[in-house]
Amino acid sequence: MTTTKSYQTAESCTTMAQVRLAVDTIDDALVVLLAERMRFMDAAARIKPQRTAVRDEARKAQVIARVSALGAQRGLPDNLAADLWEQLVEASIAYETAAFDALHPGNTGGQN
Repeated sequence: MTTTKSYQTAESCTTMAQVRLAVDTIDDALVVLLAERMRFMDAAARIKPQRTAVRDEARKAQVIARVSALGAQRGLPDNLAADLWEQLVEASIAYETAAFDALHPGNTGGQN
């Protein structure tokens, strides 16, 4: 997915209206990206053979470490990316589990 920046830079803002417009634009883009991310959780639920494969702690740690490093490179406050992605990944796991159950009734493969 390609996103285009359609707002001014934070440094060029001189009014709160400009700041709010930019933040709203960013929030809109984040929602679009999150919805796209969830479509990939649907794909994962379709592809994984067993419900127990939905929760993958090693992959979760890998994702959080990767975005945490990226956040640090981009100047985010310490732990912000890690904390947000912890919540995002857990919500994604819950979503994927429900999607798996809907697609594969009776194929629980045990509890997570």
